[in-house]
Amino acid sequence: MATVRGHDEGWRVMGRRTVGRRAPSRYGRALGALALGAALCATAALTGRASAASPVTESGTPKPYAYAEDDTTVEGAANTTNAARLEPGRTYRSSIGEGGKLYYRLALDARSDAYVSATAVPRPGTTVSYADGVKVSVQDDNSRRCSSSAAAHFGASESPRPIAAWASREIGPTRYSCQTAGTYYVVVERVDTTGSSASASLSPGDWDLELAYVSEPALKKAGSTKAPEAWNSASPEALQGDARTRAGGAGFATAAALEKGVWKDGIRPGQTLFYKVPVDWGQQIYAGAELGSSTGGDGFLGTALVVSLYNPVRGFVDDVGCGYDGSQRAAVLDPLPPVAYENRYALNDRTSSMRFAGSYYLAVHLAAQVADKFGDGPFGLTLRVRVEGAAQAGPAYAGRADPRDVFDAAAGAPAEASGGTTAGAGDRAVGSGSGTDPHMKAVAAGGLGTGTALLLVLAVWTAVARRRARRWAAAGDTSAPASSAAPPALPWDPEAPRGM
Repeated sequence: MATVRGHDEGWRVMGRRTVGRRAPSRYGRALGALALGAALCATAALTGRASAASPVTESGTPKPYAYAEDDTTVEGAANTTNAARLEPGRTYRSSIGEGGKLYYRLALDARSDAYVSATAVPRPGTTVSYADGVKVSVQDDNSRRCSSSAAAHFGASESPRPIAAWASREIGPTRYSCQTAGTYYVVVERVDTTGSSASASLSPGDWDLELAYVSEPALKKAGSTKAPEAWNSASPEALQGDARTRAGGAGFATAAALEKGVWKDGIRPGQTLFYKVPVDWGQQIYAGAELGSSTGGDGFLGTALVVSLYNPVRGFVDDVGCGYDGSQRAAVLDPLPPVAYENRYALNDRTSSMRFAGSYYLAVHLAAQVADKFGDGPFGLTLRVRVEGAAQAGPAYAGRADPRDVFDAAAGAPAEASGGTTAGAGDRAVGSGSGTDPHMKAVAAGGLGTGTALLLVLAVWTAVARRRARRWAAAGDTSAPASSAAPPALPWDPEAPRGM
C-alpha cells in the first residue's frame, strides 16, 4: 500500500504549501474542494479494492476462502424432485450440513462432456478428521453413476482447508452408460470416517460449497481411444536462481498466475494459497513447495505442508505432504504425463486427469497445528515450477467449451508472459497475478477517475475566469487582467500570489 500512502502524502504536502497565501475566492474554495474530494474518493475506492485482494487480513490472520465474484447462490435439494438446475460455464455457492446429501440438476445433450466439481470449505474453528471429506457423482434418472466418484479427504494433516472433488458425464465409444440426452443429477455428499454421508462426523456444522460446471464439446472427428504409454517420467533438476515474490490467492477464482521459475511468498498456519500455471497441449508440469526454517519453537508435525494439484475443471490430480520440525522441508509432486486429450482413457486417475490444456491450480496449505509448536508466522514459502515441452496443436473440437477459455493455456498466463506489462500479484502485493486481475482494474479505474475529475475542475475554473474577464471588460474596469483568457492561479499553484 506504499503507493496509496504516497498519494496521501502528496495531498498533505500540498496543504502545507497553501499556508499563508491569500484566501481563495468562493470559486477557488468550491473548486478546490471539488478536486480534493474527487481525488480522495477515487483514492479511497482504490485503497478498498486493492486491500481486498490480500490473502490475509489487516491483523495478519488468513482471509476466508475467496469465492468468484459472479458466483450464483443455489440451495441443494434433499431429493431429485426439487433439484435446482445448474448452467454450464457458471460457478455456484451453496452449503452442506453434517451428514448431508444434496442434489442439483443438469440438462445434457448427447454430444458434450460435462464436468462438475465441488469445493468444500469448512468454516473457521472447524475440527476435521483424516477421513472427513466430500464426494461428487453424476447420475442419470435411473440412479446409474456416469463415472467413478472418488471422495476428497482432509488426510493426514487433519487441518481444515478447501478441498475439491469432481465427477463427469462423458460421451464416447468406451463409455456404456449416460450416453443419451436428458436430465441428470449432481449428487454432493459429505463423508466421514465410515465413508458414509449418513452418520455423524467429527466436524459438526455446515460447510460452504463452491460448485463449478464445465462443458467440453465433442471432437469433429473421433480419434484414438488409447492413452499414451511412453512419456518422460524422470524428475528434472531443481530450478535455481533468485525467487520472485508472488502473493497467492485465497481461492480458485483469485489464484495468482505463475510461469516457469522460482517464486516466494509467506504462509500462515491454517492458510491455503492458490496459484495457477498455464499448461498447453503436449506440455508437462513439475511443481514443488519448500517451507522455510523457523526462527523459534520446537517439536515435530507429521504432515505440516500439503501441496495439491487440480486441473482446469478443478478436478483433483495429485497431492503431496511433508512434516516439519522447524528446519526447512520440501514437498514435491511426482512427475506427471504431458497434457493430452487421450489421457482420459487411462486407467490411472493421475494420468486420466491430465486431459485438458489450461490453468492447472496449485493449492498450498500449512496445517493449523503448526502454530501450536512454531508460532503464528508467516513462514517463508518457496515454489519451484517448471513447464517443459513445446506446445502442440490441440484437439479439433466441434463446438465451444463453456466457459469459453477454460482449455486455453494462454488465457491463464501471467501478463508479462502473454505480452502485457502488468506485474504479478506478489510484485504488486495485491490481486491474482493475472493481467486481467479485477482488483488492478479497479486501481486503473480509480486513477482514470481522479484524472477525469481534475480535468473537469480545470475546465470549470477556466470558464469562470473568462466569464469574470468579460464582466470586467463590459464595465470598463481598467484593473482587469491583461489577458482575458488567462485563468486565475489555482489554490495549490506555487506561483499564486501570497497574502501579506
